[in-house]
Amino acid sequence: MADIVTFGELMLRLQPYHYERFVQCDRVGFSFGGGEANVAVSLANYGESAAFVTKLPSHAVGQAALNSLRRYGVDTSKIVRGGDRIGIYFNEKGASQRGSVCIYDRKDSAISQAIAADFDWDSIFDGAKWFHFTGITPALGGDLPEICEQACKKAKEKGVQISCDLNYRGKLWSKERARETMSRLCQYVDVCISNEEDAKDVFGIEAADTDICGGNLNHEGYKSVAKQLHDRFHFKMVAITLRESHSASQNGWSAMLYNAAADEYCFSSKYEMQIIDRVGGGDSFGGGLIYSLLHGKSTQEAVDFAAAASALKHSVEGDYNMVTAGEVEKLVAGDGSGRIQR
Repeated sequence: MADIVTFGELMLRLQPYHYERFVQCDRVGFSFGGGEANVAVSLANYGESAAFVTKLPSHAVGQAALNSLRRYGVDTSKIVRGGDRIGIYFNEKGASQRGSVCIYDRKDSAISQAIAADFDWDSIFDGAKWFHFTGITPALGGDLPEICEQACKKAKEKGVQISCDLNYRGKLWSKERARETMSRLCQYVDVCISNEEDAKDVFGIEAADTDICGGNLNHEGYKSVAKQLHDRFHFKMVAITLRESHSASQNGWSAMLYNAAADEYCFSSKYEMQIIDRVGGGDSFGGGLIYSLLHGKSTQEAVDFAAAASALKHSVEGDYNMVTAGEVEKLVAGDGSGRIQR
């Protein structure tokens, strides 16, 4: 099996062309994406051995979804086939002062109907070094909270490192249910990834003197958030992505990584981004962080690589981050000029 295993839902993404609104468009483009699948594609594009685990219908759309991963070298051998439908999300891209809109149609999707017997975690984690999931997967309901916990227990038993992006989605579950479930799952997690809102929404932990809509982020406040998360769950590392939302088209982007063993807080460079597509930005950060930690990068090097990888993703259409490790390293080294390569 692969070195890195991710588990979650792969969805069909339907989107009006360019920056049209739903109410004015008469055609849409389709692609595929989903939090953990996006991480697997990032890692495969860096040359890593990455597998994605899910459940997909056996019909042609399910096959197209699976093929979208194979195209980039993701191991799909443990994907279970079954169920009647693939989850769908409709994405309307925002611009200037008009924010993006995401509408889910994922009720009764194949993965939400999965049962524990669908996944042989002992076989899936054979030879694996890392397991990644997000808070989106247990939020889909059914048996998925228990399935996620079974996966985490088996990963721990096999000595596999576990990362989790909290990824709170208010359209999928309540804060109360998220807190109850994620408190149980986070006891297994080594590396926690959050953003400026997730820690507050899920665990009631927030940074002081911060206004994310006004673009004012307090670094000391985020150090406190990371330390509180560590103290509660004993994470080895806590990463927090820091988005300054000037408008839908322009964001400031940076990140912090707390290394508990070394008691060090490292902040990345900040990037001012002109956004092409922000969906998958956090997932590309997760992929970059996993890549960095597996390659033995220091705390500072790891957060620099992950933040740069995510900044580049915001220039790429679609969920998947289509950049190489070399391109990320180039940006980390300071070349963000965007000059043409001939």
